[in-house]
Amino acid sequence: MTTTGAITDAGARGAPAGPWWWERRRGLALDVVLALVSALECMLEGVSFAHEAGLPAVLVGLAGIPVGATLLLRRRWPVAVVLVSIAITPAEMGFLLGVVGLYTLAASDVPRRIIVVLSGASFAGTLIVTLARFHRDMPQDAYRPDFWVTLVFSLVMALGLTAPPVLLGLYVGARRRLVESLRERADGLERELSLLADRAEERAEWARNEERTRIAREMHDVVAHRVSLMVVHAAALQAVALKDPEKASRNAALVGDMGRQALTELRSMLGVLRTASDTAPAVEPAAEPERLAAVAAAAAARVKAAEAGPSLEELADLVEQSRAAGMAVELSLEGEERSYTAPVESTAYRVVQEALTNVHKHAPGAKAVVRVAHREAEVALQIENGPSDGPGPGLPSGGNGLIGMRERVAALGGVFVSGPTDAGGFRVSAVIPG
Repeated sequence: MTTTGAITDAGARGAPAGPWWWERRRGLALDVVLALVSALECMLEGVSFAHEAGLPAVLVGLAGIPVGATLLLRRRWPVAVVLVSIAITPAEMGFLLGVVGLYTLAASDVPRRIIVVLSGASFAGTLIVTLARFHRDMPQDAYRPDFWVTLVFSLVMALGLTAPPVLLGLYVGARRRLVESLRERADGLERELSLLADRAEERAEWARNEERTRIAREMHDVVAHRVSLMVVHAAALQAVALKDPEKASRNAALVGDMGRQALTELRSMLGVLRTASDTAPAVEPAAEPERLAAVAAAAAARVKAAEAGPSLEELADLVEQSRAAGMAVELSLEGEERSYTAPVESTAYRVVQEALTNVHKHAPGAKAVVRVAHREAEVALQIENGPSDGPGPGLPSGGNGLIGMRERVAALGGVFVSGPTDAGGFRVSAVIPG
C-alpha cells in the first residue's frame, strides 16, 4: 500500500507500472492534470491577490505556478502538500490544492495524530482568513452583520472546505486497507488450499501405493505357496508316473486340490477389487433404501470376510500340505493357545506359509521345524530348516517373500529377523504383539 492507501496491485493485475512513486500510469496522468489545474488556479488567484495587496502581479502569478504544481507530490509527500496549502491560505489561493491535499493526507497511512493536527491547522487558517475577509469586505458594501453571524458563516465555510475531503479520505483509505487485507487473506487461503490439495494428492498417492503393495503381498502369498506345492507335486508325478502309478495318481489329485484352492483364494481376493456395478440396484437408491442397505451390508461383509484371512488354527493343515509334498516338517506349539485379532493371526499364518514356501523353493529335502509360542501379550514364530539335499525345482523367485513378511510384521509393531544358520540352513523369526 502507498502513502495514499492505494493498493499496489499493478504487477498482479498486469497494468503497466508508472515511473517514480506512481504504481500506475493512470495515477500519473490524473496527478498531472490536477497539478496543471491547480497551478493555473494559483496563478490567477495570485494575480488577484497581488492587485489587492499592491504587489507585483507578474511575480506573484509566476510564484503560484510551482505552488499549485506541488500536487504532483501528493502521493509521495502528502504532508508537504498540506503544509504548502496551509502556508498560502492568507493569500486566498490554492483551493484545489487544499482540498485534494487534505483528501490525500486522510487516505494515506500517515499517523492519525498528524492528520488531526494538519486538518485542524487547515480549518483554523481557513476560519481566520474567512473572518478577516468578511470584516474587510462587508463594510465596503455598507453592510455590517452581527459578529455571531460572521462567525457562524465562517465556521460553515471552514468546515465545508475541510471536513468533506478529510472524511472522504478517511473512508477511502479504510476501504482500500480493508480490500487489501481481504485480498491478502484470500491469497493466503488460496495458498493454504493449494498446499492442502498437494498434501491430499500425496496422501492419495501414498494410499494407492500402500493398497497396491498390500494386494501384491496377498497375491504373492496365495499364488507362491500353492503354485510351489503344485510344482513340487508335478515333479514328483513326473518321476513316479511309470514306476508307481498309484502314487502318481495321488500326486495328481493333490495338484488338482491345490489348484482349486489357489483359484478359490484368488476369486475371493479379486471379488473385493471388483466394482459394485454388478450388485448395484436397477432403480434409484432413494426408491429402495432397504435394498441399498442390504447391498451395502453384503459388500461390507464380503470385504470383512476377505480381509479376515487365515488363522493360526489352520497351521496344522498348512504343515500337512508341505508333508504331502515330501517335506519333513515338525510343528511345535508352546504356551496356552488363545485367539488373537484377525490381522495378527493372518500375519502369523502368512509368515509360516512364506517360510515353508521358501524351503520348497530353495532347500528341497531339508527338514523344517515350525515353532509357535503363545505368550501373554504376543505370539512368537520360528521356522528353521536344515541344509538342502540338492538343487531346487527351478521355481522363479522375485525376492519379495522376506520383504513382504517383514512389512507385515512391522505394520503390526512386531520384530522380524531372518538369516542363514551355522549348520547351512535358514531361520525365520518373528514376534508379533497380540
